[in-house]
Order: sequence, then C-alpha cells, then structure tokens
Amino acid sequence: MTAPNTVTDAALPQPPGTLGLPLIGETLAFFTDRSFVSKRHAQYGPVFKTSIFGTPTVFFKGPEGNRFILSHENEYFRVSWPPSVKTLLGPLSLALQTGHVHMARRQLLVQAFQPRALSGYIPAMEEIGDRYFKAWLAQSQTKGQLTWYPQLRDYTLDVACKLLIGLDNGSKTKLGELFVSWNAGLFSLPINLPWTAFGKAFRNRQGLLHELERLIVQRQAEDAHPAEARDALDIMLAARDEETGEGLSIEELKDQVLLLLFAGHETLTSAIASFCLLVAQHPEVLEKARAEQQPFIGQPLTLESFKKMPYLDCVIKEVMRFSPPVGGGFREVLQDIEYGGYRIPKGWSSLYQIAATHSNGEVFPEPDLFDPSRFDETAERRAPFSHIPFGGGLRECLGKEFARLEMKLFAARLLQSYRWELLPDQDLSMVVVPTPKPRDGLKVKFETL
Repeated sequence: MTAPNTVTDAALPQPPGTLGLPLIGETLAFFTDRSFVSKRHAQYGPVFKTSIFGTPTVFFKGPEGNRFILSHENEYFRVSWPPSVKTLLGPLSLALQTGHVHMARRQLLVQAFQPRALSGYIPAMEEIGDRYFKAWLAQSQTKGQLTWYPQLRDYTLDVACKLLIGLDNGSKTKLGELFVSWNAGLFSLPINLPWTAFGKAFRNRQGLLHELERLIVQRQAEDAHPAEARDALDIMLAARDEETGEGLSIEELKDQVLLLLFAGHETLTSAIASFCLLVAQHPEVLEKARAEQQPFIGQPLTLESFKKMPYLDCVIKEVMRFSPPVGGGFREVLQDIEYGGYRIPKGWSSLYQIAATHSNGEVFPEPDLFDPSRFDETAERRAPFSHIPFGGGLRECLGKEFARLEMKLFAARLLQSYRWELLPDQDLSMVVVPTPKPRDGLKVKFETL
C-alpha cells in the first residue's frame, strides 16, 4: 500500500462503496446489521466508503490504517463523534477538544490516573467489590441464579462514582438514575423528541449537570486543597495549567466528570462481563488463571502484586482483543488526502477499527480462538497498532490504567474465592451497540469455592 500523502492528483478515485440513501445514508444498516462492516470489507477491500450519521465516511481496516489515522492527529485528522455523542457529552468535554486545548486539559486530567492515585483507589475498589460479591452470592442462593450483567453495571457505576467524585452507592442515587438514561441515548439517532432515546438523554443531561454542580460546589466549600486527595475530583480541583496557572471552571469540570463517568462505567462493564463469559467458556484458562492466584489469597492486593500475575495480564489482553468494548473511533478529514491509491475529500469522516483489526487473521492467527498465550513472553512481536483496545496516539484512553486496575482487581478476587457457572437455555450472543454485552444478561449460578 502506498504511503499516505496529501492529494496532488485530483483525478484519483474515491474509495469504493456506496453512500446509500439521501441524508440517512446507510446509518440504519450500520446500527442493525452486525456484519455491516465485514460484508463491505469482503466486497470492497481494506478501505471503503459509506455514509452514516449524515456524513460520508471512510472505513480503514488493519494496523496500517490504524497507524495512518492515529499518527496524524491534527495534521490530516481531528477527533469527531456522531452528533448524538457531541451533544450529550457537552462542548467542554475532553473527548471533543482538539489541538493545544486538548493537550493542556489532558495534562490536567491525567494526574487522576498516575500510579500514586491508582494505588490510593485500591482499598475502595476492594470494599465495593467485596460488598457486591456477597450480594451476588446471596441472590444466587435465594433465587438459584444471577442475571449478572445489570449487576455488573451497578458495580462499575458505584466504583466510578466513589473514586471519581466521592459519591457512595452511586447506582442507587438520583445521579445514577439520570446517568443510566443519559448513557442509553449516547449512540442514537439525534431526534430530540420526548419518547426517543436521544430526547430522554438530552433532558437527563441537564439533571446530571445540576447534580454534578451540586457535588462540585459542596466539595469546594469543604476544602478545595485537602492534604491527601480522596478521589479524582479532589485532584482535578487542585490541578493547575502549567502555562496559565488556572484551574478548571465549574462548567468544564461538569463536562469532564461526565466523560470520566462514562469511560469508567459503560466500557468497563462490557470488559468485565466479557472476562466472566469467556473464562467460564474455557475451563483450561480458568484453571490456569485460578492456580496463579493461590499465593495471593488472603493478601492485600497492590500495584506490585499485579506485576506478579503475568497470566492474568495475558487473559485480560486476550479478552480485550476478542471482545473490545469500543469498536473504533471517528475522525474528521482536515484536507484532501491520498491513501492506498484513493482520494479522500476534506470534510469527510473516517473510522479506524479496533474490532475488525483484532479479528483479522493476518494479524492474529485463528482470531476466533480465545487464546491468552498469544500475549505471553514467547509470542511474536506484532506490528504497532495491532492490539489497540484503548485506542492510540495522542488520544489514547486517558483512564486505561484505571480500567486495567479495576479489571485485574475484580478478576483476582473473583478467581480466588468464587466459582460461576453459565446457565443453559440463554442467548450468549453479543449485542454490540453501544458496547458488547450478552443478549440475555449473562445468567449464572454464583457460589463460593
């Protein structure tokens, strides 16, 4: 494939594909057909065009396409989201900021995910996890089964609310109720009517911002500069721009916290549920992962502890390859560019693909096989941008280490003390929008070892 460049030959063809119907393009097929992307790649090759969310969009496939997009941020591309996401995240969200503003804000927010901060989050993560494990055990004993996915959503929301904004039992609060409805409308058609998912989410965003402002103002009144940060909000309140010395305004804090709650909840629920499902379906992986945990039973877990769990690390990497919580990312094309002999016009949208790359047999042999050993020390080195569950480049997921910590802590305690059995007569196929989840909610029998 030829090296990417700005276009010098206006006669180059556009990528193959069809733009579909006027206005809506192929948006409905994109939402409803799980094979939408794979069918078109099979027909057109590694690059194809379509039109979704009202914009002509080019899909790129494979590590080289990922590298092209993720390595040319602010040069050929800038971040873009579907209209529903832009509206519901808010104009000051880090996810929508670009250029110098994005980099400056990222430097402020990343302080909440440094090793020292992460280490301080572990006790609260453990306490919340232990509480949920006991509740799941009691529910399974009483009812004979546990529908796990909705419970996992409550668990991750409680963790996110506690460690990001200091709110206990967030899933049972007004903020938690509003958040669930807001989240359901993020990836939807932006039709603002009272009965649509987007319309409900739009109204609930205002309620969320009100609740967040109340919490922020209350925290400021207590102590904006505590001797020891209790959560990410304390860190964000104390953070100052290196150049200007200014902190984040309340308006920006609200949008940034809302983004962090989303990132620390929806995608993590999907990843943890996929871990539970895939490990249960592969007894040999479960046995090996459980054996590795034996020396740590009854011991406090630390960042150092997790460095001594290489197989668990491999399992989590393979879970994130096999069922990545995010399928890809949108970028706006900033100038006419050439890629692979095709001309991609300025103003179009592009999409780098995580899921399609992770399931590419040329990148990961036997991609439909769940095999953690592909990530062990003896595995062959792969091309950059092959395994990108957290994206890459300048916009790699800010909270990826937070997510990895929460997954490892949850998995370690689960493996050490509990067994879970998938119940028969349930549909374990995955609903993929907005994030992958088992269609019937992951029904299990949950017991102590």
